[in-house]
Amino acid sequence: MNQPPLSFRAASDKPVLCGMRRDYKCVASNLTGFVQQVAVSYVKNGYWFYVAGSIPDSKEPAAVDAKFIKLYDLDVSKFTRCRQRKAGMASVQYIRLGRFFLLMATHGEHLFFAREGKVIRDVRRIPIRVGGYSISHRLGKVSVRIAGPDYRVIKEGFLGRALNASHRLESAFSNLPFEPYAPVRSQLLAMWRAVNHRRALAGLPRIERACLRLHRRIVRPFAGEVAKKK
Repeated sequence: MNQPPLSFRAASDKPVLCGMRRDYKCVASNLTGFVQQVAVSYVKNGYWFYVAGSIPDSKEPAAVDAKFIKLYDLDVSKFTRCRQRKAGMASVQYIRLGRFFLLMATHGEHLFFAREGKVIRDVRRIPIRVGGYSISHRLGKVSVRIAGPDYRVIKEGFLGRALNASHRLESAFSNLPFEPYAPVRSQLLAMWRAVNHRRALAGLPRIERACLRLHRRIVRPFAGEVAKKK
């Protein structure tokens, strides 16, 4: 079992709320928004160092949010963050989905590195795994894919049902819950081709490529409102 972040073991259980502004958004309304914010807004912009954790049932998530915001002085303007980074300081962000949370930081000096210590991970070496997704940074680019173990289980499930009625398979493909980031699209197409190969050997008609959802939804990560398609 992973050791909880030092923030839970060393800090006071009671957050200091005095003087804290209330406009720092950190609670994702759903998994889609969480993954989008982490991958597109954070990892893509150099937030490569992270601590992942789960808030214990004995703690109120809102109180933990307030503690981290106060502890790491997160509620600052974009101008302040830019100025701090130019001065060699790291920038830190916090985001939570349910009881799962991430603290993420860029290169530089910051209390985060001293406080979290050995539990800090580098997304370029150890992917962030959440909700069946694997988020990493490879060859200078953000990568969002279905995590290996989950992908293998899903693929085996489709291959086991490859000879089922085509409309059932197409419905199952259409209802897969993963947003089609480029690596996810490759995984979906690989499963679709494997299923059709097995059907062809059995003399069955192919399932249509149109059943695959290949356009990613862009959402408001902290509101859950679908804005457009990409």
